[in-house]
Amino acid sequence: MVVKTRKQNVKDQPPQPNVDDRDRNPFVSPGTGKSRRAGKGTPFNSLLHNKNGLFPGFSFIRSKLGLTPSAFVKLGITLVLAALAGYLHWYHLSRLFENDRHFSHLSGLEKEMAFRTEMGLYYSYFKTIIEAPTFINGLYLVMNDRLTEYPLVINTLKRFNLYPEVVLASWYRIYTDIMEFFGLPTKMCWSINRGEGMAAVDGCEGMGDPAYFYVTFVFLLNGLMMSLFFIYGTYLSLNGSVSGGMCRWMSLPLASCPFPHLSLQRTRNPSRKAMWALAISNLCFMLPWQFAQFVLLTQVASLFASYILGYISPTKMQSLLVTHMITLAVCFVLMFGNSMLLTSFYASSLVSIWTASVCLLVDLSVCSQVMQGLVCVVSTVILKFMLSAVFGASDDAHISSLIKSKFTSYKDFDTMMYTCAAEFDFMEIEHIIEGGIILVNVISLLRFVFLFLFFVTLFLVYHSLQLIAFVVLAMLIMRLKLFLTPHMCIMASLICSKQLFGWIGEKFKLHVMVFGILSIMAMQGAANLQAQWGIMGEFSNLPQEQLLDWIRDNTPPNSVFAGAMPTMASVKLSAGRPIVNHPHYEDAGLRERTKLVYAMYSRKSAEVVKRNLMQMEVDYFVLEDSWCTRRSRPGCSMPEIWDVEDPQNAGKVPLCTLMSRDSRPHFATVFHNNVYKVLKVPKAAKELR
Repeated sequence: MVVKTRKQNVKDQPPQPNVDDRDRNPFVSPGTGKSRRAGKGTPFNSLLHNKNGLFPGFSFIRSKLGLTPSAFVKLGITLVLAALAGYLHWYHLSRLFENDRHFSHLSGLEKEMAFRTEMGLYYSYFKTIIEAPTFINGLYLVMNDRLTEYPLVINTLKRFNLYPEVVLASWYRIYTDIMEFFGLPTKMCWSINRGEGMAAVDGCEGMGDPAYFYVTFVFLLNGLMMSLFFIYGTYLSLNGSVSGGMCRWMSLPLASCPFPHLSLQRTRNPSRKAMWALAISNLCFMLPWQFAQFVLLTQVASLFASYILGYISPTKMQSLLVTHMITLAVCFVLMFGNSMLLTSFYASSLVSIWTASVCLLVDLSVCSQVMQGLVCVVSTVILKFMLSAVFGASDDAHISSLIKSKFTSYKDFDTMMYTCAAEFDFMEIEHIIEGGIILVNVISLLRFVFLFLFFVTLFLVYHSLQLIAFVVLAMLIMRLKLFLTPHMCIMASLICSKQLFGWIGEKFKLHVMVFGILSIMAMQGAANLQAQWGIMGEFSNLPQEQLLDWIRDNTPPNSVFAGAMPTMASVKLSAGRPIVNHPHYEDAGLRERTKLVYAMYSRKSAEVVKRNLMQMEVDYFVLEDSWCTRRSRPGCSMPEIWDVEDPQNAGKVPLCTLMSRDSRPHFATVFHNNVYKVLKVPKAAKELR
């Protein structure tokens, strides 16, 4: 799509080292200079100027925003294209999800089984709230949860960042109540014959179906994210060119639930309104995700680097830090005093950098800049461990061990549970190269480095430093490419920047270069889309369906289960039974519980494992043979992981192998199919509890 917008008839000039250029907004009226009068004499612009013209409301909005008519038209075109990009991204994701699972034709149980691991755990709280008699009653149940870590009673809002599920549940209840009041249908259901001797099931499609409602809003949020990225790509291109947004949109998209709020945090000139916007988006980013603090740490570090390089004044830096501190304090209150927030590297860095900005002077010498950076890094680390000792917090201790294992030969049970998973391994370069996005970033960064020696804006410095931080995180842990890939796509919009590529010459030549690069990227992108749209599947997990049906039909509602973390999430969600471990592995106590449960896959004696399960008051253990035998690479099967933790039993036959053959006399097998085997645990004597 080619979009033509009216521009001023002034010959493009190369960027000059002017202070005003650093904070120029491409959509704001630049002033009253004669050479800046855009769109003079055009009929459409005269209508926009005239309060009684065709668009009197537009004239009022334009005057409030302080935009020239041509800038107002350009803003409108950008917003329309951004909305189109968001819609297409939403449609793309919805189509992929439907094609892969045939989600609309699944039964309620099958839809719940499609929510694996943490997704299933989070959805279970959404389900709890919407099935409760009232919203308040449902909120009480998730704040006094007795099923997730039996026999403990925990506040899941404090532990699991469940505010998105709470908000969605309230919207679902409001929606269904309104539709019921007016007597309007909310879903369409039909009976589905699954064949192969399987019983027919009822499948429902429509916003009245809880699972359908849930995933619809997840995809809408991702569409909103793409719209924001388009707008921001246009903004970052520094000349307000929608080509910058097109570069972002044509790039490889990747999203997460809180990422749209992160994308709102970027601004060139942090005024009071911008600080409020930063605080709100910061809060919306932190509340849904427990790892937001690590991303914000890189943001603060990038700002601090910009500060010691002289691109941010001490006053502005302190204002930004205070805004972050206030937001962190509000989040701490809303998370019911979650100590992981105050004992994080992010919180410590805010204090250390704020102290440095108040006490230390900005010196342009390289030696002074390096010393200031080292002082802040060392003080942040010291303060973090001091706060952890004061609060007695160790929930994020496994993260330090994980980073340590990346650079040394250190390993233990918890670190190997992460590093043996491909998503926590080092990232391979092909994950970046695909789609040609790396080409655009390399070109932009090389030009940025050249200009850095002469003149460059704070905006470019900050984003380049943020990109470097995301590259480091993604290279260490591949899963964190979810932040690198979108940021690389945002940086791709710099290919349209006149400040970086004004040397090419007139506007036409720049557009030709951009079109050429987009064409190269589009070839790989079109191939990727065809491959993705060609995936046609249908979700089916009959062994787990048999397991869950058996649990619901043959065990009391208060029966306690233990087993593999992903399976336990499904047991809690679909069977409603208490569990002792789950996929949210970031809590120190939960890691210890899971370690006791996973001893079933070690080489320990059956008596030791049985005693541990009895002390945890477990009634049934769900044994999976695949967890006993599979391994992602040498040394990564569960028995091999246990050999690191329990070397004295190395060489023995794994207990899970023995139990799969015959569970007697320590356990009794009460259910089995080709994947799952349910072992009944003897009741514990009082002295063992």
